[in-house]
Amino acid sequence: SLFLCRTCGYSLHLALSATYMGIFRMTKPAVHISNMTGKLDGLRAISTNTRTNAYCVEQHERAVEHDTDNICGKCYSHAMLKGFRKNMEPALQRNSDLLSSRPLEPYEIPRIMDAVFRFDAHGELINMQHMENLVAIVNDNPWCTFALWTKRTDIVMRWLRDNVKPDNLILIYSNPKVSHVMSKPPKGFDKTFNNVLEHEHVDKQNCTGQQCKDCRICYTINDIFTVVEKVKKY
Repeated sequence: SLFLCRTCGYSLHLALSATYMGIFRMTKPAVHISNMTGKLDGLRAISTNTRTNAYCVEQHERAVEHDTDNICGKCYSHAMLKGFRKNMEPALQRNSDLLSSRPLEPYEIPRIMDAVFRFDAHGELINMQHMENLVAIVNDNPWCTFALWTKRTDIVMRWLRDNVKPDNLILIYSNPKVSHVMSKPPKGFDKTFNNVLEHEHVDKQNCTGQQCKDCRICYTINDIFTVVEKVKKY
């Protein structure tokens, strides 16, 4: 038998509790960070699962069925996650579940040492909780500039009514209409991101044929409010 004095027993209890908590924290679902490729090579991102996001699914199916000018009908994320990036879905789904369900615990907020970082390279804002968790990550990493692409003005506007946007967060409105360049961002947003066909608005295309890590227009507060890219083909 092991006999401990009251003080030693208390110390052992604390040590065991700390060990248990360490194991518990390690087994909790962590926010998955993706290393980007292609045009986004050299950047990292926190993304979610496009194919289970109700907003994305509805917009995609409607655009495809009715052959509209909504860019969601040509969604690169849907195509990639159904095809050669299908192995990403489990990690992105874990992010969807974690970020949209409850506030992140302090120890779950990732420490990001990058100069610039992207939110939602895949996926879209799911709900207000998702937005609040992304902002918590922004606030906890003030040395990094984050850029969030979203079409969900309803969520962003509601959040902005009661909060002030951090200086290191750039909000980019992802214009859903192909070939319609939107030059003025919605209230509270910093920039608009627009998609055009290859032969359209060629003089305005400032996001075609270059890598994001070299360009950084979207990741810098500057006097460029309108970003225009030709539609990707997958």
